[in-house]
Amino acid sequence: MKLVTLILFLVFVSLTGKTQTSVTNTRTISVEVLKDKISGGWAGKMLGVTFGAPVEFKAQCKTFEDPITWVPSDVIGSKEQDDLYVQLTFLMTMDQCGIDAPAKKFQELFAKAGYQLWHANVQARKNYFDSIFPPQSGHPDFNIHADDIDFQIEADYIGFMCPGMPQTARKLADKVGHIMNYGDGVYGGIFIGALYSNAYFESDIAKLIGKALLSIPAEGDYAKIVKDVILLHQHYPADWRASWKELEAKWGSVHICEAGSTFNIDAKLNGAYVVMGLLYGDGDPHKTMEITARCGEDADCNPSNAMAVLGVMKGFSGLPKEYQEAVQNMGDTLFIHTSYSFNKAVRQTMKYARELAVKNGGIANNSELKIKIQTPHPFKPEVAFPKLVFDHKVTVFEKEDWQFKGKWANYKCQDEDNNNKILDEAKFSSQPGDEALLAFKGTGVSVCGNWMKDCGKADIFIDGKLNRTIDEYFGCANQIQTDMDLYHITGLKPGKHTLKVVVKGEKRPEASAANLYLSKAIVFKTGDKKNEKYKFSFQKFEK
Repeated sequence: MKLVTLILFLVFVSLTGKTQTSVTNTRTISVEVLKDKISGGWAGKMLGVTFGAPVEFKAQCKTFEDPITWVPSDVIGSKEQDDLYVQLTFLMTMDQCGIDAPAKKFQELFAKAGYQLWHANVQARKNYFDSIFPPQSGHPDFNIHADDIDFQIEADYIGFMCPGMPQTARKLADKVGHIMNYGDGVYGGIFIGALYSNAYFESDIAKLIGKALLSIPAEGDYAKIVKDVILLHQHYPADWRASWKELEAKWGSVHICEAGSTFNIDAKLNGAYVVMGLLYGDGDPHKTMEITARCGEDADCNPSNAMAVLGVMKGFSGLPKEYQEAVQNMGDTLFIHTSYSFNKAVRQTMKYARELAVKNGGIANNSELKIKIQTPHPFKPEVAFPKLVFDHKVTVFEKEDWQFKGKWANYKCQDEDNNNKILDEAKFSSQPGDEALLAFKGTGVSVCGNWMKDCGKADIFIDGKLNRTIDEYFGCANQIQTDMDLYHITGLKPGKHTLKVVVKGEKRPEASAANLYLSKAIVFKTGDKKNEKYKFSFQKFEK
């Protein structure tokens, strides 16, 4: 019997010229449709970010109710948006070093790029020059912005190049996302990427969101807030504002970054707004962008993600004609500090999509792509700052809390474009041995100051013991950063503690001076990160 089987196999090979490579559980997509959907994704990203740009953070802890003025030709502004240029740098990294480039190489290229960065991204950039590399560069020990939105807004290219392959997208996102984020910050990128990956073959928005949830841990807060939006939509199917109010009541004050302010760049809250826009937008591009933007907070990034989901789902040809024409008119325009345009992004994404499909068991030819459909498997859950909540802030000018020894002077950062308005104030010293001492009560603390070209080093002591040496020098992209997290520690035992900063008077060769700037401290305590006492008024619908 074995001999007969072997003979039949050899006959098959001789007749076909190849061994049998049929793929089970596959979906086939033509090259034309693949290009159309990839084009739609990139176009949606560009259209959405410019739609929301005028109202970015104009509404904090409230919905935006003023008119939103936007015309499709405004898409030209996308060439200067970090939602695009960061991930295009990641594509450039793949061009130079291959799909399997190490995370450190991705970090290096975006750290050395000439554009400005913020939050988790800028901390990851500084970490690179401080020799803190992935995954430590995004770890909460070295990045207080670990839960921020950064990777969520720049993981689109991963989902675009993984049609029907959410597990492949998850693995790529796991590597790149930990450059700047951790926990919910990484889950945001994985979830968004999974939306795109599944959108190639799923046209039902509710089902699409359910499939994307399979890529992140069900027990994590990111999955929980998305599920809350789904329940809210079921209870208030025609009133997104009612859903928003319920969501804000439960989740609106959970963020560590910018603690104590109404500014919320938390990945999961803003991700919930993306889901809300998709569910209430009913597949209509303008309605989807408008609702997502009106939810507030990071109101350009969120419609950018939502619109890109529709772009993949509908394809470029399924977008309104005026949207198509506006994007086509800037087809070869380069995004700042990159070698990429819209047209090149589409070409390269198609190239990598085909490579990844074949690498993962698919078959490609000149006319179509046969993809082996994947079932995602979430990795082990991560929590950046478990049960850490804001307690209070203490500026360096509150003498009853801070004690300064030595020759500290006052510094004022002025806005030269706005009548020299004072932006930030700090104290600074370059004298070796000068000290700043803060006594506080809590389980964590962040000390803030400035990153500039005239900065040097300092030693940080917690409860009398040397914990870490920091360096405030920052000379990237001509970007001055004031009131930044210089050092933080969490997980302390509840009670009284001391933080001491000692100026070393040392600097890097490229630094113009050895100044150490201090602006404030943020004290944290252990508690509930969300309003656990709040119960949805529709719990009976949860079954």
